[in-house]
Amino acid sequence: MAVKLRLARHGSKKRPYYRLVVANDSARRDGRFLEHVGSYDPAHNPPAVALKRDRIQHWLSQGAKPTYTVENLLAKFMDAADTAVRPVKKVRAVKPVEAAPAPAAEAASEQADA
Repeated sequence: MAVKLRLARHGSKKRPYYRLVVANDSARRDGRFLEHVGSYDPAHNPPAVALKRDRIQHWLSQGAKPTYTVENLLAKFMDAADTAVRPVKKVRAVKPVEAAPAPAAEAASEQADA
């Protein structure tokens, strides 16, 4: 049973983010995995990365092989601090309420009283 560190794609269409997982090499890309050990979101600038470094070291010491992409990510971010960011809630701009002009009926009654 060969074990790999690889990326599993999540997120909606055209908005991907990836989970770094430990999985059997025969498992599907987004299928069954042994452990979730990090995340990678390339949509942010700089990319948001969060890693469980102790668990990654454990699996590498047990003989797990990282894929080419994961190997590059680990080389770049293993010694760096996590850059994970919280998702930003979208807030809709609300127009300020303006005083409504007096209706024509009120204006006509005011002129009649005068």
